[in-house]
Amino acid sequence: MIVDPSTQDAASNYKLLIGSILPRAIAWVSTLSTDGVANLAPISFFTAVGRKPPMISISMQPRSDGVTLKDTFVNIRDTGEFVVNIANLELADALHRSAFEFPSEVDEFEAIGLEKAESLTVRPPRVKAAPIALECKVERIIPIGNQHDHVVFGEVLRFQIRDDLYLDRGRIDTAALQAVGRLAAEYTVVQSAFTTPLDPQVLARLQNKRIGRLDDFEDGYSPIDTANWSASGATR
Repeated sequence: MIVDPSTQDAASNYKLLIGSILPRAIAWVSTLSTDGVANLAPISFFTAVGRKPPMISISMQPRSDGVTLKDTFVNIRDTGEFVVNIANLELADALHRSAFEFPSEVDEFEAIGLEKAESLTVRPPRVKAAPIALECKVERIIPIGNQHDHVVFGEVLRFQIRDDLYLDRGRIDTAALQAVGRLAAEYTVVQSAFTTPLDPQVLARLQNKRIGRLDDFEDGYSPIDTANWSASGATR
């Protein structure tokens, strides 16, 4: 199958992107509005982009109406600060519920029932239960395409890491993190690790094997096929 993105609308291209680039790390971004209202939202267009200084990037589309800028972006643009919280399996449902498009005046920590913790270098709070949080200040913002999409580059001012995850020589105990990632419109938890080369028998056993499900849905199910999904990344 050959697909020319210029012949499709943005939602169709978005489906191909999120189904091809996976698993994607999730930035669970906490911000404050200029009025002091806390906001929390998951962003799965997220990666590390620099080390000296440490920098990350997050990319955001508008709300599901295709025009209105998300509160997360507005708050970052107006205040220059945000926190990237890393979610584990225990926090996956709260992470998902925070994708709902709440009114701007709603404190999403309170709406979801999550406890805040104070950040050290920025005003936005972090998710207290998150195993890792990156306190960031804006380095630059770049509009993309139709000017409704934006890439935010942030310098990491502080790492807040749960003590048991911080190992000797400055490493993260990734095997203990139970990190959650994004597939297309679903989630995955990191449960295995390997180095190469793998034994040919292992490769043969795994060839063409489909991933297992942790919920009760049938193989092949996708939220993309339901009315709850939108190309904005929000949950209806």
